[in-house]
Amino acid sequence: MHSNPSVIMRAWARGLIALALAGAAAPGVAQPTAPSMSLQQQRTAFRAAYAAAQAGKAWQPLAQGLQAYPLYPYLESAQLQHDVATASHAQVDAYLARYAGLIPADQLRRAELQWSARQKDWSTFRHYYQPGLGDAFTCDALQAQLADGQPLDFDRDLAALWDKTRLPPACAPVLDAAFKQGLLTPQRVWERIDRAARAGRGATIRQSSAWLAGTGASDAAHMLAALQDPAALLQQASTFADTPHARAAIALALKRLARRDSAKAQTYWQALAPHFRFDDARRNGILATLALYNAVDLGPDAIERLAALPPAAQTDATREWRVRAAVAQGNWQAAATALQLLTPAQMQHDEWRYWQARVAQQLGQASAALTGYTALAGQATFYGFLAADRAHLPYSICPATIPADPPLEHAVETIPGMARAFEFFALDMLPEARREWNRAFSGLTPRQQRQAAALASRRGWYDRAVFAFGKSGDLDYYALRFPLADRSRVVAAARNAGINPAWAFAIIRAETAWQTDAQSGADARGLMQLLPGTASLVARRSGLAYAGADSLYDPAVNIPLGTQYLASLAARFNGSPWLATAAYNAGPGNARRWVDARGSLAPEAFILTIPFNETRDYVTRVLSFATIYGWRLYGQPVPVSSRLPAIGTAYDAAADPARKQVVCRAPAAASPASTQGSP
Repeated sequence: MHSNPSVIMRAWARGLIALALAGAAAPGVAQPTAPSMSLQQQRTAFRAAYAAAQAGKAWQPLAQGLQAYPLYPYLESAQLQHDVATASHAQVDAYLARYAGLIPADQLRRAELQWSARQKDWSTFRHYYQPGLGDAFTCDALQAQLADGQPLDFDRDLAALWDKTRLPPACAPVLDAAFKQGLLTPQRVWERIDRAARAGRGATIRQSSAWLAGTGASDAAHMLAALQDPAALLQQASTFADTPHARAAIALALKRLARRDSAKAQTYWQALAPHFRFDDARRNGILATLALYNAVDLGPDAIERLAALPPAAQTDATREWRVRAAVAQGNWQAAATALQLLTPAQMQHDEWRYWQARVAQQLGQASAALTGYTALAGQATFYGFLAADRAHLPYSICPATIPADPPLEHAVETIPGMARAFEFFALDMLPEARREWNRAFSGLTPRQQRQAAALASRRGWYDRAVFAFGKSGDLDYYALRFPLADRSRVVAAARNAGINPAWAFAIIRAETAWQTDAQSGADARGLMQLLPGTASLVARRSGLAYAGADSLYDPAVNIPLGTQYLASLAARFNGSPWLATAAYNAGPGNARRWVDARGSLAPEAFILTIPFNETRDYVTRVLSFATIYGWRLYGQPVPVSSRLPAIGTAYDAAADPARKQVVCRAPAAASPASTQGSP
C-alpha cells in the first residue's frame, strides 16, 4: 500500500480519468469519420492536434480522419506524457502494447519512469522499467532496489557504472549507499580517480575524494589541482613526499601544462625528476608528452628530443610530429628518416603518402616523387589534389549514381519508420524526423539505405545523404555528398561578400552538412555555425538582417551573415582562403598566433604543423570540399594549390586562375522534389 500522498492522489485521479474516457474511447464504439483529407490537410490537422495534446487539451476532435496518418501514434503519447501524474496504468499499458517498438511508446515509458523516480514511486517504476535505457534509469532502478531493502553487489550492480568517468545525478545516492556498504574501497576509488584524471573530469575527482580519508583525501586534492591548475601544483610539488599518488599528480600536471607551455613544463620536470622515483612507464609517458608538445611548439630541438625517446615511449603522435618538425625545419633527410619510422597503418593515410613523395622531390629523387604523386593523384582528397597539381595530372573525381528503381523507392518510403521520418521532415520537426530516420535506417539493407539517402536528398533533406554515405564509405556519390543546396542564395551571398561560392559551399558542408537546425555546445547555430554575438556584430557592420539567435536557423539569415564573416576573416589574412579557413574553425586569435610563430613556412608545411588536430583536419577538408564544389558548380575547379598563397602574399578572389581538368564530368544539380503529395 502506498504511503506517499502524491502517489495516492495519482491513483485516485487515474481511476476517474479512466472511467471518464472509457465510453468515449472504448474499442468497438463507433467513431465519427471525416471526409477524405488531402495530405496537406492532414498535416495541418496533426499540427493542431499535437499542440493540443502536448498542452493537455482535447486533441481527439482535431484528429478526426488522422487514424491512418503516419504520425497518429504521437498524439495519444503526447497527451499521456502531459498527464503522466494522473494517467492510469491501464491507459499507459494499453498504449505501450498497441505501439510497442515505436518511438512515442519509448518516450511515454521514459516519461513514466522519470515521474515515478522523482516521486519515489518505486512500484510504478519497476512496472515500467526495462534495462538498457541509460545510466540515469539504471541508477533509479538501483535506488528502487535499495528502497526494497536489497543491498548492492558491486560486480552485479556497479562495475559497469564505476568504469564510467561521468554519471548522471541519479547515480549519486547509489554511490553513497555503496560507500556506506563498504563497496567503494580505496583501491576502487583511486582507479576511478585515475580514469577521471585521464578524461579531464574534475567533478568526478572531487566527488570521489569524499570517499577517501586522511592522506588519501589530500592526495585526491592534488590530482584535482593538477587537472585544474597544473602550474600551481608543480610549484609546490617539491614539498611532496615521494609516494605513488604524488608521482601520479606530478605526471598529470606536467602533461596538462605541456599542452599550454611546453618550455615551462620542461623546466619543472628537470627540477622535480631527481626527487621522485618515477617508474619506466610513467617516466616514458612524461618524456613523450614533453617532447611531443615541444615539437608542436616547433622547438628548435624538437627532432633530437623526439628521436631520443626510448622505443617504449614512442606513439603514433610522436612519430608523426617528428616528420612535422623536420618538414618545418626544412631538414629533408631527417624527414625521410622519420617517415620510415611510421607504421604501415600510418603510411596508408594520404597525408603521409603525399609527404613521402614531397620529401623525395626535395631530396632530388624525381622518379620516386613522381611515382608517389601519380599513385596519390587518384584520390579526391586535399593531398590527392595537391599530388595531382605536382604531377600535372587532372583531378580524379568520378561520380557514381544510384540507378532509378521505382519499386525499391516505393518500398523504402512506405516502411512505417521511414514514412514517419519523412512526414516529420515535411512538418519541419527536425529532431523528431532524425530520431525516426536513425531507427528506421539502421534496419535497412545497404541497397535500401542508398535508396533512402537518395530519396531524402531529392526531398531537400540533404544531411541524411551526407552522413549516410560518409559512414558507409560510399564516397563516390558526389551529387548526394556535396549537394548544391540553396544554390542561388549561396552564390549570391558569396559574390556579395566578395568570396568564391565554392568556398562558401565547402564551409557549410564542413560545418553542418546542411543540417539547418545544428547547434554546437558553444551555441554556434545554423548552417554556417555562427555564434549569436558574432552574427550580431557582422549584421551591424554589414547592414544584413538579423533578428536574434534563433533567426540563425533560417538559411536566409545565416548564409549572408556567414559569408560576410568568412570574408572579414579573409581580409585579416590578405584574402588567404586557407588561413581564413583555419581562423573560422579555431578563431582569428589562434590563427594570428600561429602566423606569428611560423609565418615563414610554406602553406602546405604550415597546414601540416597546425597545433590543433581538429583545425588541421578542418582546413584540409574544406579545401578539398571547395575543389569538389568548384567542379560541381563550374565543371573545372580552381586548383587547390592556387588557394594556398604564401603568408603575406595577397590573394585576389576575383582573379580567375587557370581551371583544373577533371577526369569526369560533374553531375547536374538537382532541385529538391516537393513533398506535398508524398506520404
